[in-house]
Formats: sequence, structure tokens, C-alpha cells
Amino acid sequence: MKKIVAVWFVLLSVVPVMSQQMRWNNTFQTYIDQYKDLAIEEMLKYKIPASITLAQGLFESGAGKSFLAINGNNHFGIKCHNWTGRNIHSDDDEDQECFRAYNNVLESYEDHSKFLAFNQRYKRLFSLSTTDYKGWARGLKECGYATNPNYAQRLINLIELYKLYQYDSAKRYDKFMASNSGKRTSTADGTLLHPIHIYNKNYFLQARKGDTFKQIGKEIGISGRKIAKYNERRYDDKLQENEVIWLKKKQKKADKAYKGRLHHVKAGESMYSIAQYYGIRLKSLYKMNRLSPDYQLRIGDQLRVR
Repeated sequence: MKKIVAVWFVLLSVVPVMSQQMRWNNTFQTYIDQYKDLAIEEMLKYKIPASITLAQGLFESGAGKSFLAINGNNHFGIKCHNWTGRNIHSDDDEDQECFRAYNNVLESYEDHSKFLAFNQRYKRLFSLSTTDYKGWARGLKECGYATNPNYAQRLINLIELYKLYQYDSAKRYDKFMASNSGKRTSTADGTLLHPIHIYNKNYFLQARKGDTFKQIGKEIGISGRKIAKYNERRYDDKLQENEVIWLKKKQKKADKAYKGRLHHVKAGESMYSIAQYYGIRLKSLYKMNRLSPDYQLRIGDQLRVR
């Protein structure tokens, strides 16, 4: 596929990369959190270990930061052989080679699964268990997926460093995460997409400097006006950096972990910021505490959140 060693030299200017002694880094973990449910979904359909899919996606795309990933949503470096769809050109074994391009990451993951599942070259791999990530990694190298002599060990190192093998026994996945992560396209300037998190039976992300509900809505594929409504805000409100933005209607109560516990109000907090922190509706927070909307919150107040 690629001249992997050369690719890593390019990636040194983008993200921390793996030497012989790999170290954990947040960029790679963010990629895993973003696409693990999509990898599990593919595993349940095609019997390819989720750990292998994630490790290949990390390695081949530099955690989504490579030229092919940013400009063509190609996370696995698959070239144009027998391909009639959109394409993108980049230097590889030869100058300006043809690579497959996709409308979103979901299409890239799906095509990667089909590329392995329907290709005779990789047929023997499907006799292996989905929990045999070492066998899969070595088999991919032996079958010619990549020319790098250390390819198999690189995948194994990634899987073990980030504990990706934990996903190989999964029987279910979060459909919202799989769909909304996979259908979100890479940004033109290579900026990482907002990681989506799960809390209190809901999904949230943290706003970045300059974000708007319109921009977030476009990235996620949910109406920006709906997102503003879920967060009990106006559509044209300015968002603060690191502000929590909920992606579905908030709950009436905080998570079960807060049963019987009170929130002690600290300096700078408001009823709204507290409601956002716990992922509960502002109206519900007032109601639980039998407070009127004009109540002036004071430092030291104790509030029920469940």
C-alpha cells in the first residue's frame, strides 16, 4: 500500500508518532473515542476485529490527520484499483498515485471492510477469531496489505497500548455515536472534529473558541437551531470556549450517581451553568429546589440535582 516509513516522517509535523518505544498521546485517544463504535459496527457486520480496524485507521491516517484523510476521508490508504468512485491523487510508491475518496468517514470504514471481506487475498484471515488481533495483524502483513516489514508489530503495539482489544468482544455499540461520527467529514484545514462524549443518557461536546450553534450543527448533522434549543439558548448566542453543548434534549434529573447528594454552589456558578454541568433542564433544576426563576443564587447554597 504505502511507504509507511515515509508517511511517518510527514506525520511528525502533525501529531506525536510512534517510535519503537510508543507512548500514549491524546490525539490518538481522541480518534479512538470518536470512531470505536463505528469500528464495532463494522466488526459485527463483517467479522473484522474492531481493534484491527481502529489500529489501521490510526496508523494509516495518523489519527485522521493525513492528507488523504483530510482531503478524501480516506483513513486506510486504499488505492483506486477496481474503483469507479471519486478519487484523490497523492505521492506514494510512485508520483501522484490514485487513491479512493469518500464523502465521509463512514464510507471509508465501510469500504475498508468490503475491501478485506470480498478480496480473495485476505480470505484466510476470516478463519481467525475476532479476538485474535495478533493473528490478524500478522496475516495482513503476510497477505500484502503494507510493505513496511514492521507493519504487524506496529498494529499490535497500538492495540496493546490503547487496549483496543477490549472492543473485539463487544456485542453492541452506540448507534448515535457510530452514525454521527462516521457521517461527519474532516475539516478542510485538518482541525480535529469535536469529540462527542456520553453522559446522563445524553451526548455532549465542548465548544471551541469561535464556535457557533450553526457551525456545530453543520459538523454534527443536527440542526443548529435544535442544538440551541436543547441547550436552552438562542441560536445566535456566542459560545464560550470549553462550554458544554448537549446534542439531545437534556434529562429532568442528574445521573443516578448523584442520588441523595447536594450541589454546593461555588463562586461564578449560575443556575444555568449548574444545569448544564449535570445535563439537566434548567426548569427542572428550579422545580426540584422549589425556587422561582428570579431567585438570586448565593455561594454556599445547596441544590438538589436529582
